[in-house]
Amino acid sequence: MSNETGANGIADLDFGSVSPQEFARIVKGLSGREITEIAADEPLRARVVAEIFGRMGRQFRSDMAGSLKALVRWKITGVTELVYETAIDHGDIKVTEGRSDAEPRTTLVMGDEAFLKLTSGNGNPVTLFVTRKLKIAGDVGFAAGLTRYFDIPKA
Repeated sequence: MSNETGANGIADLDFGSVSPQEFARIVKGLSGREITEIAADEPLRARVVAEIFGRMGRQFRSDMAGSLKALVRWKITGVTELVYETAIDHGDIKVTEGRSDAEPRTTLVMGDEAFLKLTSGNGNPVTLFVTRKLKIAGDVGFAAGLTRYFDIPKA
């Protein structure tokens, strides 16, 4: 894997060959300007976000979910808004692109930089929330504990 980062490095990345820990390390090395460049390239942005959500099922800790049943809506704001939903149901998770008609237990709204940092383990959810980079609608207490349901990489 190349050590090149930024929009060009991410664009050339073969996500299938990059572990969550490697991806976390790449995100950690990105500047705010580089993340803005990635976000400005709509096809690249959509590819990166889709890859992250595609990995959520593999990083989901079904043992922690138990009998939990909840829908989490993710809104990533930018030039366009990307919406994904994660439906947790008794130890299973289903990730879908787009907004359903179902009522989410919580909705997480954030920009591209906060999303990349949060999902790569490079951003503290409490700090992101307090600094208003992460907005939560619905069950804030449930949202605060969401990280326990995923193996979040450490850079």
